[in-house]
Amino acid sequence: MTTIKVIIVDDERLARNELKRLLSKHTNIEIIDEAKNADEAAIKIKEHTPDAIFLDIHMPGSTGLELAESLGDDVNIIFCTAYDQFAVDAFSLNAMDYLVKPVNPQRLAESLIKLETRLEQAKKQTGLPDDHKLMVKYGETMRIIPLSDIIRFESIGNHAAIYTPHGKAFLHSSLNKIEAKLDTNHYFRASRSDIIRLDAIESMEQAISYGLEAKLTNGQTIEISRRQATKLKQLLEFTQL
Repeated sequence: MTTIKVIIVDDERLARNELKRLLSKHTNIEIIDEAKNADEAAIKIKEHTPDAIFLDIHMPGSTGLELAESLGDDVNIIFCTAYDQFAVDAFSLNAMDYLVKPVNPQRLAESLIKLETRLEQAKKQTGLPDDHKLMVKYGETMRIIPLSDIIRFESIGNHAAIYTPHGKAFLHSSLNKIEAKLDTNHYFRASRSDIIRLDAIESMEQAISYGLEAKLTNGQTIEISRRQATKLKQLLEFTQL
């Protein structure tokens, strides 16, 4: 059974504890962290990249809806709130589910099944072939390019910049959604903000942060996070530096 990593976001400690108690009955769920407001949650989501978050709506400072909007498609969101009138707003943000407090154990179980199904489907998706055609706008000019022309995808908010031999362009899609469609034999998630093409790597050096710095064929240097550097070395069958 695949472990599903989650973060609980709620300003009320008792509410967090109750949800932890309910989730503890599901052995495939690992609660990797918790947060008491949206700002704290944003930091912890970036640090841990969970499979899902259980998110309250009414919190001091930014609301759960505002946090969800800022995350885009980067994480599966299950709203967990005492106010059912926000359900329409929640689903307009592509929330995976909406639970009303006090959380019903059966509804929670149904939500977790839905989450597990979504994660399994994402794993089974096959990557797009290298010759897949994309229509991309460079300034005022539209070009049709093969996917293989894209050397790097860079996260820009909820969109992504792409770098090709024709220059820089933009796609109206989050980096997570793009990653789900790419063939891992050709593309690698270098960090939270970058996906790079493997055969576009010219050289790599150890970074001060203990990650790697990869120089690409277009002259750009991309930092590969420490955790992803370990994965890349294993992928390319490198020995430890």
